[in-house]
Amino acid sequence: MGAARGGRRSLLWAAVTAVILVVDASYVHDLDDSFKENRKDDIWLVDFYAPWCGHCYTLEPVWNEVGKEMGGTGSPVKVGKMDATSYSSIASEFGVRGYPTIKLLKGDLAYNYRGPRTKEDIVEFANRVAGPIIRPLPSQQMFDHVQKRNRVFFLYVGGESPLKEKYIEVASELIVYTYFFSATEEVLPEHITLPEMPAVLVFKDATYFVYDEYEDGDLSSWISRERFQGYLNVDGFTLYELGDTGKLVAIAIIDDKNTSTDHTRLKLIVQDVARNYRDHFNRNFQFGHMDGNEYINSLLMDDVKIPSIVVLNTSNQQYFLPHKPIESTEDMVQFINEILEGTAEAQGGDGILQRIRRIIYDAKSTVGSVFKSSPLLGCFLFGLPLGVISIMCYGICTADTDGGSDEAEMPKRETGRDLTDEGTEEEQEEESGESHVEYTDVAETPLL
Repeated sequence: MGAARGGRRSLLWAAVTAVILVVDASYVHDLDDSFKENRKDDIWLVDFYAPWCGHCYTLEPVWNEVGKEMGGTGSPVKVGKMDATSYSSIASEFGVRGYPTIKLLKGDLAYNYRGPRTKEDIVEFANRVAGPIIRPLPSQQMFDHVQKRNRVFFLYVGGESPLKEKYIEVASELIVYTYFFSATEEVLPEHITLPEMPAVLVFKDATYFVYDEYEDGDLSSWISRERFQGYLNVDGFTLYELGDTGKLVAIAIIDDKNTSTDHTRLKLIVQDVARNYRDHFNRNFQFGHMDGNEYINSLLMDDVKIPSIVVLNTSNQQYFLPHKPIESTEDMVQFINEILEGTAEAQGGDGILQRIRRIIYDAKSTVGSVFKSSPLLGCFLFGLPLGVISIMCYGICTADTDGGSDEAEMPKRETGRDLTDEGTEEEQEEESGESHVEYTDVAETPLL
């Protein structure tokens, strides 16, 4: 009786789960070749996927949640998905090169999403890009609200000017990463002072910084550098995006779950340098920490100890390791200055030898991961081809040996045949002689 009730309960939960999945998926439109002509009147958030892609399969439930969130809140953004293998011409037109690819299509513009594949991050991206490129802040209350909700945002203060035109141009390109606002000087809190008007500011790390064309260079480059907080929790996605800044990335490799003095001290040292030495190092360095060494090991093709400090140059794949343990802020500052002065030893790089090493390392890592996750599958994938190749090699070697033996026996047979022929001729001569003698004897016998 209890077993029957348990079975019915399991079936009920399964049915409820299936209904929820169907409801979530109903907010996501399956797109076909008609999408190209019908999309221009709406804003679309599209997942270009391939049926055989494992990452696409992992994204599917998240994508259904995104569709439910956008549809349930009345967002103007429509959520869809397209099989890029069935409609490859449309996917190619939108610049799809891998799977899954997430794009927000707004008029003639297509914005790529390159952040973490979570519902919250994708929804935030869609709402940001779908709205106005420059959002006005009409009051100080609105300014305070924006400052509480955003860790990093940019603000233009002033009227019409060439700087504003440049600001709008840069914002239209970088809206995929952060928010851009505009306001009058009256909207700003009293503690914010501007050296001149108009001005562009970035608000982050509980403070603000003003763009200076003479010191900071091109506005687009400055915004690309400043769109990150001074100190970050670095992961693979973040490190990839940091490559656009042109900065070196100083990372404390630690275990977040380890509360020992060594781990916490190293993290605090890097935070201290990021906060108190910003004026010295912000233009050239980004600071942060990374939980665990698995990713950094694969990047450097080496076994990095935990805890430790690594400085990465994402532009040429070089990295720097301190020649002595980092025990204090002064040690870290000295290490960074050595890198700037060119006295620190650079390792890695993107030369030919490093590329060959990368190929070998990736091959070993792939084989190792397959055997680690599924030994039987590893034996089948790598053992079967090796077995076939071994049999082929054995067959080739055996065939050569047999052929050589046959060829070696041939002269012997021919030689034997010659000797036999010669012997036969001598015997024939002897037989001929005997026959001649016998014939002569018979001829000399007198007739009676």
